[in-house]
Amino acid sequence: MLQPAHPSVETRASWVVASVVLLVMAVAFGAPWITIVALKNIAAEVNGERSIPAFASALMWIGAGLGGIVMGRAAHRFGVRLTFVFGAAMIAVGLALSTLGPSLPLYVGHGLFIGFLGIGGINAPSYIYVSQWFDRRRGSALALISSGSYLAGALWPSVFARSIAYAGWRETMLYFAVFEFLLIVPVSIIALRKPPETVQQAAALSATDGKTSVMGWPPNLVFALQLGAIFTCCIPMSMPQAHLVALCSDLGISAAHGAAMVSVLLAAAFMSRQVWGVISDRIGGLYTMLIGSALQAFGMAAFLLTQDEIGLFTVAALFGLGFSGLVPANVLASRELFPAGDAYWRMPSLLLFSGWGMAGGGWLAGILYDHYGYYAPAFATGLGVNMINLALVSALAFRKRWTVAYA
Repeated sequence: MLQPAHPSVETRASWVVASVVLLVMAVAFGAPWITIVALKNIAAEVNGERSIPAFASALMWIGAGLGGIVMGRAAHRFGVRLTFVFGAAMIAVGLALSTLGPSLPLYVGHGLFIGFLGIGGINAPSYIYVSQWFDRRRGSALALISSGSYLAGALWPSVFARSIAYAGWRETMLYFAVFEFLLIVPVSIIALRKPPETVQQAAALSATDGKTSVMGWPPNLVFALQLGAIFTCCIPMSMPQAHLVALCSDLGISAAHGAAMVSVLLAAAFMSRQVWGVISDRIGGLYTMLIGSALQAFGMAAFLLTQDEIGLFTVAALFGLGFSGLVPANVLASRELFPAGDAYWRMPSLLLFSGWGMAGGGWLAGILYDHYGYYAPAFATGLGVNMINLALVSALAFRKRWTVAYA
């Protein structure tokens, strides 16, 4: 269905590059997890207000989205090797600054350095870069690298929980700052090189957009609906990830078990995202988004109805299986609907709205908890936003089906 007519650019080197980018993403996205795992510890220093560390995490996502716009253009001009090295250095600086304590150093460290300059220099450029190495299995490749944030969530929370209990959250940030810098910089310099280019790709990248409509609608309307869809899918997506450890603590479940629960959620997301990538290669991005949105809504409803530890472990795994295909499917849909020459700004724009959704969801859950004293109102709000997402994705998916049927 989605196979190109020209000779494929994919080789074994394409998958080596994608695997290296996955490793870099898994390490880079480990940095903000320290604040999530230490949410109650940090909040204890500011009269127990969980909205303060939650807002720091929100600023990281907002900064990463905005930074992706700037760094996507920088990578387009200078190459991803430079933005990766710069991003790794800025993540280390942001973690060191955050140790000076809540609230202002934590906000600046997360929003500007870890988010805007750090992950912003790695995340969005990764999607653009890796998509240039693939044409036949682009959905699978994008699903693989986008799993880096989930792999980080599966690996690091349990490690950080033990490190925080032993040494404290400040020391954990400093240890990880050194580790991520010493790993990402040499790997990026050695492994990342200029992507392949064919005659057909060069023509596509240099061509201007001659489309006056997409699926019979104005292109900017379709893209606006995509932006709305990725924003509204990420609000409920972020709530369990950002607050599950704290929720478990409220229910009398240990922080270590809560961190393990987050790891289960994101391990399930990592594994299932590879399956979603294969599915999206077959049915396309929009239809994959539709299925994922429905499954995420089911998961949010299940969180509202579950209180015991075994039940939460089960729901966490099911939630991870359901939502994991949404973001890469949205990015893939953009590549399917719009010219390749638009990728350097459309992909970062989608990831910007994704970051805003992740930021808004985690912060909103913290605000609602501070107001009501428990998490049910926050998760109910997330479910409501998910239904808006389902409506937006349905409009795009059924419009595509209608245009194909009557073309």
